[in-house]
Amino acid sequence: MKTNLLERTVADVLDEALAAAGDELYVVDPMAGTIEDLVEVMGEGTPDVRLLASAGPLKTVMDDFIVSSRAADHVEAGRLEIRTHEDGANTLLVTEDSVVAVVDAGDRVAGLATDDEAFVDSAYERFSTAWDEADAFDLRTPAISRVRDSLSDTLGDATADDFDAVLGSLETARGDGDGLDEVTISLLVAARNEDLLYDISKWGEDVGIASKATFSRTKTRMEEMGLIDTEKVPIDVGRPRLRLKLGDERLRDADSGQLASVAQSMLAV
Repeated sequence: MKTNLLERTVADVLDEALAAAGDELYVVDPMAGTIEDLVEVMGEGTPDVRLLASAGPLKTVMDDFIVSSRAADHVEAGRLEIRTHEDGANTLLVTEDSVVAVVDAGDRVAGLATDDEAFVDSAYERFSTAWDEADAFDLRTPAISRVRDSLSDTLGDATADDFDAVLGSLETARGDGDGLDEVTISLLVAARNEDLLYDISKWGEDVGIASKATFSRTKTRMEEMGLIDTEKVPIDVGRPRLRLKLGDERLRDADSGQLASVAQSMLAV
């Protein structure tokens, strides 16, 4: 990118920068919202992105399962690497040919670009060195494509489709104790399809969402709050398994796209 940009959103500037970049783009010191936008606009065919960001914004963003699972998709596809960087700078987009400073002025966002050879060479060298010296960010969330495929294989298309619909109806899915996180969502859609607690919790542990113990604790809390019920299912050997069911008529009457909002309204009481 060799000319200044004036766009409506940060996402628009990032989209233009990705389109104009060659094989590689450094994204340096973005704010949390910029990281979210970057993960959203990236896709197949985008250049390799090296994200150098402070640990604070990274943790804030990656606590949201929706964002972190999409980021994990990009990581697994080899188009995104993430490392922590605490040196402090403006939000910059750096390639071998240009440097763009992203400036958010509220209702408009500018990408202020330069291709001055000496400046670009200096900036590229600085952040290449910073990248080499930076620590990798441990993104523990599984890729959303792997989550969807494995859920469909394990519990069937209906449960996987409901999981997609609930995620699609949410802006965030944070494991901060309030609202719905990935474990709560998994148990809700399993209850909607009357799956076994054993099956959904084993799937969740195998795919890397959470341990079976976390699923069990969350199930107990949701049961106490009236979101789900359980019934015992005898098996040939060992203790009976628990079948999950939705625990409130409002949830049973909701379609998959409404399930999250109804559950959140019950949690807010």
